Amino acid sequence: MENVALLAFCFGLLSAASLPLGAITARFWSPGNRVIAAMMAFGAGALLAALTIDLVAHALDRGHYTALSFGALVGGLLFVGANHVVNSKGGFLRKLGTTVTYLKRSKSKAYAEVFRHLARSPVFNAVPQAGIADLAGHLNRRHYAPGDCIAREGEAGDELFVVESGTISVLDAADDSVVATLGPGDIVGEISLITDQPRTATIRADSDVSVWVLQRQPFDTLCADHPELRARLSEIAQGRVADLSSRQMLDEDAANTWFSNAEDALDRVIVTPTQDDVQAAAAAHHGAPMAIYLGIMLDSIPESLVIGASAIGSSVSLSLIAGLFLSNYPESFSSSLGMREQGYSHRRIFAMWFSLMLLTGVGAWIGAVFFVGAPPVMFSVIEGIAAGAMLTMIAETMLPEAYHRGGNITGFATLLGFLAAIYFSTLH
Repeated sequence: MENVALLAFCFGLLSAASLPLGAITARFWSPGNRVIAAMMAFGAGALLAALTIDLVAHALDRGHYTALSFGALVGGLLFVGANHVVNSKGGFLRKLGTTVTYLKRSKSKAYAEVFRHLARSPVFNAVPQAGIADLAGHLNRRHYAPGDCIAREGEAGDELFVVESGTISVLDAADDSVVATLGPGDIVGEISLITDQPRTATIRADSDVSVWVLQRQPFDTLCADHPELRARLSEIAQGRVADLSSRQMLDEDAANTWFSNAEDALDRVIVTPTQDDVQAAAAAHHGAPMAIYLGIMLDSIPESLVIGASAIGSSVSLSLIAGLFLSNYPESFSSSLGMREQGYSHRRIFAMWFSLMLLTGVGAWIGAVFFVGAPPVMFSVIEGIAAGAMLTMIAETMLPEAYHRGGNITGFATLLGFLAAIYFSTLH
């Protein structure tokens, strides 16, 4: 038994040896996106072949479809749940693809919340559906510290603000008295945009404040592109009200209809995160380094257990080890480049991947010890769990990363990786 466990440990190390190798490569080479995409897709194809030939096919040969399917569903659900938890703690920063996907989803949710408040303003309710996507593309988030002056009385009113978080005060400059206190969802400054008049009050941040800002130029362009909007705004300007956002509300049905149209438009607009968005997300997730580490570990757990389980009573498949090795290299290479962009030192990146190689070996050893004497159906369940987790990981992280970086090169590179792993199965 000791020899089997030691053999499983060695095979686990071998399958994961490409992890620190990828980190070393990233230290000296920074290829273009299409090269990285081809590598990621190649690795995904190799992993697909390995799980198909060495996990799914073996279980089916034993006649254990039910056990395989049960295990695959459990593995897939476990990966989805664990991946969600890890990403919520900052683990999405481990890859460019997961970073962009996570931040796009977060940004879309934030836009939807802003539009929910804009729906109550007759200024924005006048925006036709065709212009809503354009409006979303010109909203920018801005942050203010307590006491910061957001706008000053007498200045040109070239921006309007939608409060996302925190509170702001509207001040009368004559005696510095508070005219109004506004909070999340409140809109201020739109009257200056539509009347082209100077600010009539000073706006000050009372706390840490986050606001969405729309500037005059895109607002004027929107009006020029949609004459019906210009006409509606002229009507509003003629009946100017000091506090338009709170006193001139629309009925609930009209607001809900506009918001529904806004959500439909948001589904079509591309809200690609900026580098500032990425840096802000990294700063907001103080536990990101550990989450990134756990996310990478999450990708490697299934493969280590199945190596250990397959070492019991039979030789470990060469195509399985080759498929895992070929998929681990681009995985670590791509993630190392992403972590380097986040400011991680090369020493730290290498240590993370090297420790994961050791953990993969230990996981394989544990698998060999734990599953000794288990009935054949148990092996099929374990193979199903590994296959389900690995296939879900490929679909959620590897292929989206490849396609995001390389587009149409993804399909053919995946095919090449698939064929390469299959080739190793012909060698024995």
